[in-house]
Amino acid sequence: MTEIVTVVGVVATEPKHTVSAEGLDVLQFRLAANHRRFDKATGGWIDAETNWFRIVAFRQLAANAGASFAKGQRIFVTGRLRVRDWNDGDKNGREVEIVADALGHDLTWGTSQFTRVSRGGAAATPSASEADAPEEFPAEAQVAEVLPF
Repeated sequence: MTEIVTVVGVVATEPKHTVSAEGLDVLQFRLAANHRRFDKATGGWIDAETNWFRIVAFRQLAANAGASFAKGQRIFVTGRLRVRDWNDGDKNGREVEIVADALGHDLTWGTSQFTRVSRGGAAATPSASEADAPEEFPAEAQVAEVLPF
């Protein structure tokens, strides 16, 4: 069984975009998800624990996110959760990884500009129907498929 999770946090390491020998785009970075809670004693918000995740994305998602994200930006990740134990001889531990299905900027903290790209990675030119779309609903915002949540 695969657990699908959504996590909001800060890109904690500079995203590393590589291309495998087979031509597969891969993006990896660490995400820090801080939790805050209200402290009744002080009457203010305090930082609680930080959860760390290794984020991995593949193919076009990896290429697009690699061109879009930088260390320190607040983002969200939705994907498949994997927990792995590791041992390097001297030390052992557990790593929590999310294989991303979707990534995006957290717009609570800033703005973002969307540019659609073609499958080859170049910026796409709008089709005639997209060019005629009303200004309040640009082609990028039109929903092609509704997913149940």
